[in-house]
This record gives sequence, structure tokens and C-alpha cells, in this order.
Amino acid sequence: MPRPVLQLVATGLGVVWLGAFALAAFTAPPRGRLPGEGPQGASAEILQATEATPLIDERLAGTPEPEELTEEEKAALEAEKKAKAEAAALAKAEAAKGAPAGPEALVPIPPPVVAKVEPTAPAPPPPKVEEPVF
Repeated sequence: MPRPVLQLVATGLGVVWLGAFALAAFTAPPRGRLPGEGPQGASAEILQATEATPLIDERLAGTPEPEELTEEEKAALEAEKKAKAEAAALAKAEAAKGAPAGPEALVPIPPPVVAKVEPTAPAPPPPKVEEPVF
């Protein structure tokens, strides 16, 4: 490429670069706060939302109506309560006897004994190493 064309392209790039830098410098937002600096100026007033309430389903749709349980569900709940009460009573009776409750009551199970297996045939001898020819 001829030298005058290269100079024209370089000058054009330099003008574009300087224009972009100047435009960014003049249109940049004002300086932000550094860590540890408090807000300053008229817009520095801290707003307090005293009447704020979260948007939850209850507030939007009202409190949900409790669902009625069927007789079968009620009977299942009663049976579950009785089973829990019986288990608690049994645990109290065991505790009164002096038997430990919880993980201490478990008897540790020893690990299974693994028999050593001896090889029936001896291992093959290592291969002979050939010396390189020099």
C-alpha cells in the first residue's frame, strides 16, 4: 500500500480514538462513592418504608380455608398417635428397667472373617533381560 494511504488511515484511526475518549470522558456519570464513604448531598436521605408488607398468597387471596378430613384420614391420624404413644411408653418402660436407649443399646457386630486364599501354582519367573548390543 502506498505510504500516503497508510498515513491517512493512521490519522483517521487517531481521530476516532481521541473522539471516543473525549466523548466517554464528558458523558461519564459522576464519581461514585468509595467503600466507607457515607451518602452526601440532597439525595442522601435514607428512606424508611414504614407501611411495607410482603406480598404473600395470604395477603393476595385471603387466608385459605382449612380442608375437612375424611373419616378414614381421621382414623389413620388417631392410629398414628396411638402408635407413637405406645412407642413412647415402651421406651419409658425400657429406660426404667435400666436398659440403654439409643445407639448405645446396639450390640456391635464384628466384621466378617475373610479366609486367606493361598495360590495353588507358583508365580511364573520374570522374563530374562537381554542386554543391548553395542
